[in-house]
Parts: sequence; C-alpha cells; structure tokens
Amino acid sequence: MGADHVEIQEKLRGELQPYGFQVFPFQVGWYNEVLDPVFHLSYPADTLAFVVLSIPSMFEKAFKPFMRGQKLQSLRDPIDQCVAHHMAMARRLFPLHQIDVIYDYELHPNRRPKALMQTAAHVSGAAYYYQRKDVPQDPWGERKMYGVCIHPQFGGWFAIRAVVVFSEVQSPGLEQIHPMDCLPSQEDRICLLENFNFNWRDGKYRDVLLAEEKYSEDQTLYFATPPAERMKLLEFWGFLPPSPPC
Repeated sequence: MGADHVEIQEKLRGELQPYGFQVFPFQVGWYNEVLDPVFHLSYPADTLAFVVLSIPSMFEKAFKPFMRGQKLQSLRDPIDQCVAHHMAMARRLFPLHQIDVIYDYELHPNRRPKALMQTAAHVSGAAYYYQRKDVPQDPWGERKMYGVCIHPQFGGWFAIRAVVVFSEVQSPGLEQIHPMDCLPSQEDRICLLENFNFNWRDGKYRDVLLAEEKYSEDQTLYFATPPAERMKLLEFWGFLPPSPPC
C-alpha cells in the first residue's frame, strides 16, 4: 500500500475513530468480483474505497454530542444526520480528492441499494458476512434466508454506515485482509441465521459471540423504539424542545 494510501487511511481513522467509527480499506474490484454486474460500483478495479462502521461507543461519543450541538434537518433520521455530519468533517481533510460517499440507506430509483454494505464489510476484512451458502446442508428448504455480518470484537453490536470511494486514487498494492471467521461451527451459523431471520427484533443474534462492548441502555432503548416515536424519546432526554400542544 503506497504512502499516499496509508496517509489517507490514517487521516480518516484519526478523524473518525475518536467518535466511535471504524474504517477499513478495500479495492472496488474486490467488491465487484463477488457480485452480479447489476450491483457493481462503476470505478476501476483498483480504486481505493473504505467501509465505515459505527461501534457501540458511537452513541455516546458522536450521537449525543451531535444532538446537543446541532439543529436537526426536518424529515431526516437523526442517526443518519449524525453520520453525515462526521463524514462531512472527514471529507474536509481531503480538499484535493474527489470523494463519493454512499450511505447505507441510499437507493437507486428502482429501490436497489447503491452499495451492498455487508459485502463491502466482508471484502474489507471488517466483519464476516454469514450467508446461507456458509451452511452447506441447511435445514430451511425453500425459505428465503438473509445473511448478516458479525464483527470479531462486537458480535452483532455494530452497524455499517457508509462506503467512501476515493474515485481518483488507485491502490494496486493494497493487500486484502480476509474477515475473521468467528463461527466455524455449522450449528452456530444455523443459530445465527435463524435468530436473525426469525427473531431479529429481540436482538439475540447480536450475542452469537461474546462482545467486548454492547450498546448502552440508552442506545438499546433508542433503536428498540419505533422510528416514528424516536423524536419523543429525544425530547424526553432533553435533546429537542418539547413539541407544541395540539
């Protein structure tokens, strides 16, 4: 990995890690080669990209301070606004680079995701993307089963927030680091996928392995609260002024 690429990675991590984000580099070609062409990112194969994760500490280190100091833009998710704020701060470190940021919630007009975040996390080595194909003799018949990423430090207690592409930076010497397979047992993989697909609301899948850190009580409550009711919770915590009476 050339010095320029090392410098980019160090700058990104220096800006984002103190706020509870992790950054992992990958080449666009690694991502494209494991996906059907319809999902490809339209950059040369050796283009430098990064996947950005939020870990449990993000809620206290980034989200709560953001809520104390920022005015929310109406009709946008507060967590998404917080992530976008920190990505904007990071982009300012690279005024000479063309940077494309693709957020986890962004869709094409046909509702296809602009980037498959779990695939990006896997090819970057950030987290292992467990899928049905990882269970050779599965018990699910015709049933559709969705895959899920597991982090070697935090289990399921994290989120994949964005893919950042330095569209004019090539990184032919970047060495691919494969994700840690935390669940070599077929039984554990079956348990994970069943918990995620059948009972994801209870969050049990997140505890498939012992995590170094989990979501705080406030963070767990926030994400367990239906999106339409989260503004009321933020009002209760004092981050927003009370809604006017009807």
